[in-house]
Amino acid sequence: MSTSQLNSLQTLTADALKQGLDNGSITLIDVREPGEFAGEHIPGAILVPLSKFDRRQIPQTGDTQLVLYCRTGNRSEIAAQKLLDAGYDSVAHLANGMGAWQQAGYPTMVNPNAPISLMRQVQIVAGSLVVTGTVLGALVSPWWLLLSGFVGSGLVFAGATDTCMLGMLLAKLPYNQRSLG
Repeated sequence: MSTSQLNSLQTLTADALKQGLDNGSITLIDVREPGEFAGEHIPGAILVPLSKFDRRQIPQTGDTQLVLYCRTGNRSEIAAQKLLDAGYDSVAHLANGMGAWQQAGYPTMVNPNAPISLMRQVQIVAGSLVVTGTVLGALVSPWWLLLSGFVGSGLVFAGATDTCMLGMLLAKLPYNQRSLG
């Protein structure tokens, strides 16, 4: 398989993952949140969310390669490092995550009854807070503009670090915890 080695953490391309899934040589773990998994996931993936990551939930299969994935590859790399730190010899993750899989045109399991994506939830909440802060700043007190500034700063931080605190908070809501699977 086309992988690149870095301290026992391997990075697989979407093509290499597809090949491994087709020949049964891969155990695939999705480390996204239950709501994300419910909305769309790679067929055959097992959900073990990073927010509640426990290595004991990982199936012990000595005859298959363990591969993790998320939306972009950041969370799967964190989860893979946790497994390596816990003594796993070799762990791989999907380079560029679900986006790479979709871009390659490979099939996914889609559930139209799943909650809207976490990214759309963030956009709705952040946009609503900015509009609210702006309207209240214009009509009530200019101090309300701080709300818009605070949300804007949070979005800049999220974009720069690919770590969205609002997204992490929304992921904990009950309707985002159901995997519907």
